[in-house]
Amino acid sequence: QVQLVESGGGLVQPGGSLRLSCAASGFTFSNYATSWYRQAPGKERELVANIISTGGSTNYADSVKGRFTISRDNAKNTVYLQMNSLKPEDTAVYYCKVRRQGMDYWGKGTLVTVSS
Repeated sequence: QVQLVESGGGLVQPGGSLRLSCAASGFTFSNYATSWYRQAPGKERELVANIISTGGSTNYADSVKGRFTISRDNAKNTVYLQMNSLKPEDTAVYYCKVRRQGMDYWGKGTLVTVSS
């Protein structure tokens, strides 16, 4: 079955960096676009970034442009989110998502806390 497992979250000071990973299994990962979302406490889940199946095109939310980079390694069935210049408002649970055959598949998320 389709599985997405996020990792790499943690506590980081403002201005710091983290790299999140999302390991996929149970389907042909290289055929599908992948997205990172986040959900802050008391807020709706929002799209952070997405990347097409080949990795040749990416899109970002305005709030993270220039600071975050999404990438993928299809040989490792993994998508990454490099997060630099982190701000307290980036604090959230980060999820990866794949839409496959009309269904959305989500991981369980990884918590990122940006605080001094």
